[in-house]
Amino acid sequence: MRRIAIVCCSALAVLATLGAGDSASAADASTTTPATTVAPTAGTTAATAANPPVDVVEVSGLVDRVLADWISRSVARSATNGAQALIIQLNSKGDTVGEARMAQLAEQIHASPIPVTIWVGPSGSTAYGRAGQLLGAAAVTGMAPGSRIGDFGGPLPVTGFELTFGAATTTLQRGTLGAAEARTQGALKPGPDGLGTPTLGDFLVSLDGLQYMGTTVETARVVDAGGQPRRVPTATPRFYKVELVPRLFHTVASPPVAYLLLTIGLVLLIFEFFTAGVGVAGIIGAGSLVLALYGLAELPARGWAVALIFLAMFAFAIDVQTGVPRFWTWFGAASFALASVFLYDGILVSWITLLAGIGGVLLAFLAGMPSMVRTRFATPTIGREWMIGEVGEAVVPVNPDGVVRIRDAQWRARTNRATPIAEGARARVVAIIGTTLEVEPEEGGARDHRERARRPAGEPTSEGSDGHPDGE
Repeated sequence: MRRIAIVCCSALAVLATLGAGDSASAADASTTTPATTVAPTAGTTAATAANPPVDVVEVSGLVDRVLADWISRSVARSATNGAQALIIQLNSKGDTVGEARMAQLAEQIHASPIPVTIWVGPSGSTAYGRAGQLLGAAAVTGMAPGSRIGDFGGPLPVTGFELTFGAATTTLQRGTLGAAEARTQGALKPGPDGLGTPTLGDFLVSLDGLQYMGTTVETARVVDAGGQPRRVPTATPRFYKVELVPRLFHTVASPPVAYLLLTIGLVLLIFEFFTAGVGVAGIIGAGSLVLALYGLAELPARGWAVALIFLAMFAFAIDVQTGVPRFWTWFGAASFALASVFLYDGILVSWITLLAGIGGVLLAFLAGMPSMVRTRFATPTIGREWMIGEVGEAVVPVNPDGVVRIRDAQWRARTNRATPIAEGARARVVAIIGTTLEVEPEEGGARDHRERARRPAGEPTSEGSDGHPDGE
């Protein structure tokens, strides 16, 4: 039952890791299942709702190969499926595909036969690094309040045009700006109305009247709302999302998910090794490790840090079967913590992810794994009274805690009255407390304590009422 429980917890941990990756990336990509359309707003007549639709795609997380291909396919699709414009909803802290690939995307966006626009939102979103430079290639750009852009670095090597951001071009190479600052310094390209775009709906409306390559974008009309003019959308947005399998690979290529999958995979494989079988935990561990290695290959992972994590797991495994933490356990803990902090080049993993990874590994190898090994290889725990008086051998020094071998089974042990027992020395069991054996050296032990432990309950002792032997 314990093994089943551990396997179930492991499976839930993997699923939670993938789910955390989706939320950490804010959905971490979108899907090309047939487009989802949104009905026109109340007050929009059938005639005005006949304007061509506007496609909307979400780009969230680091721009890896999956998202780069998704952006490219989205631009090409919207140019041929009757859409009058494409909106890219962007929330990204950078890319992993390199300068040349990002420059190709910028050129494709700039040369699109329909306007490709970018909205950084919702609130709290970012457009950093080379991913943020795509705003310079878009026809219209906007930001939600609370979002930020910047840390662009050097400009992308595009041909035929320049990526400029007004007076903030130099500032954005090393710094960041909020929505209000970006508008003031001319870093954004607002729509014809020049208004702010706090929501995606507002950004859609702001495109109305845009002149692009000889055509006019029509996305809104003015209606009378209680004596006040109000603009309502007249173009239906069509939302597209990435297919399930590409989305999975994009998720595992996010820094926290790849790190946690690597950790879970290695721990489960060690668990399966010490349970002497190939079961569900081993399959889940192997699958997690494969996905983690794919994610690390997509990310700027440091090779020495990955190697150090494998070495740390090997060090943990050395001490697992002894049942007590020794040098290799603490070496593994220090190595794993160091490698976790410096795993990625230029990407900082959140402290919550580090706490989950490092804390989970320490908990597994200091408490969970030794307990599992003792349960797996030890003698059944029912009716252990026969063990009192048995003589075994100290597997490691027992001072005051250690491990002894009794009839080829290893048990956690504690010395009787703090009498140390050297490794390899003979030890006698004098009592059992829970799953821990109380032992003493075979020679020179506290015999009176051993006799009291063996004496049946209620049997009179040779001591008087004053605590001294009779006759004294």
